[in-house]
Amino acid sequence: MDMVGGYYDAGDNVKFNFPMAFTMSMLGWSVVEFGDLMGSELQNALEAIRWGSDYFLKATKHPNIVVAQVGNPIADHDCWERPEDMDTPRTSYFVSQNRPGSELSAEIAAALAASSMAFRKTDPHYSNLLLIKAMQVFDFANKYRGSYNNSVGAGACPFYCDISGYMDELIWGAAWLYKASNKPNYRDFVKANIQSMGNLDEFGWDCKHAGINVLVSQVTNLSTTHLFIPNADKFICSLLPSSPTKSVSYSKGGLLFKPGGSNLQHTTALSFLLIVYARYMQSAKKTVTCGNEVADPARLINLAKSQVDYILGKNPLGMSYMVGYGAKYPKKIHHRGSTLPSVNMHPQHIQCREGDQYFKSEKPNPNILTGAVVGGPAEDDSFQDSRYNVGQSEPTTYINAPFVGLLAYFNKHTIS
Repeated sequence: MDMVGGYYDAGDNVKFNFPMAFTMSMLGWSVVEFGDLMGSELQNALEAIRWGSDYFLKATKHPNIVVAQVGNPIADHDCWERPEDMDTPRTSYFVSQNRPGSELSAEIAAALAASSMAFRKTDPHYSNLLLIKAMQVFDFANKYRGSYNNSVGAGACPFYCDISGYMDELIWGAAWLYKASNKPNYRDFVKANIQSMGNLDEFGWDCKHAGINVLVSQVTNLSTTHLFIPNADKFICSLLPSSPTKSVSYSKGGLLFKPGGSNLQHTTALSFLLIVYARYMQSAKKTVTCGNEVADPARLINLAKSQVDYILGKNPLGMSYMVGYGAKYPKKIHHRGSTLPSVNMHPQHIQCREGDQYFKSEKPNPNILTGAVVGGPAEDDSFQDSRYNVGQSEPTTYINAPFVGLLAYFNKHTIS
């Protein structure tokens, strides 16, 4: 099976399709929501989406089989090698009728549906191809239910275990398919299953709950029913610094924090939802009440902007957490391709452990991974620019993907 293409998740050389699919869902949503603000960058965004979508078409080529991952993560993580040199097992893991993976398959369906909408104006034939495949993959995910944690086993866990269960991905996938196709069976699926969700304030590669409510808020014939708008309002109240139901914390410098590593994945994803919901609130002429605080769309937009500004350098350290942006940014990021010398500079093969000397070096990485956003600072606003501090110094695709939409929105007057 030809599985060329796609993206590595972070600083390693493994294609984890579950977080990759979320990355593609967010890139697709960025274009659907903010494509008209991207100017000349729209073509670059579409090229990035096509690269991922083509890969997922390959991953779902055979009926009732979905490729879940490419590369043995344990062997890969034991080596510090360039992608050009990797000689660790490129094991392909898959889910099937007998070994289901509903969260993985439904997230791929969501990614394909969102990508379909992104290409609707510029390439209708490709858009239709993606939508048809999204429907097929969703049907497979829904018909053969089960977690890819069990089917993929050590390939998925402990790296990208699905903790929240697969129902949120099924609802998320159905919501995107209804938005893309307007077929009532997907609307009915969302309405029938929304009550199964908890954790209304979570959104990321694992948990889609908050994203579902914000996405559905825009969908005609769906948003006004059940609990979607009230749930989205509760989510907004969970983020506002002065809200009595706040479930996040903020550093002294103003950065949003949630428990766990690689914190900027939460900051970018939740800020993206703030902007999308603020736009809905503007069109609906509504506000959100959180105790004694009444938040209008501008309140949400200003909060999201404060997060974007912090990431780009408006913080106590004056540090941009986007590599290559600004005068001060991380120089020793946890990323193999950035750390190791290029093939042009070092054409000889670098074996598994031969890369350790570059990992341990105190010198800045020789290759600047321009545009990558790293995991970010600690809650006291400190930052350790060290390859050893994976949670702070490793960039991931799912940090960057929501940031694409945020930057498109806040740079709408400067992008030409």
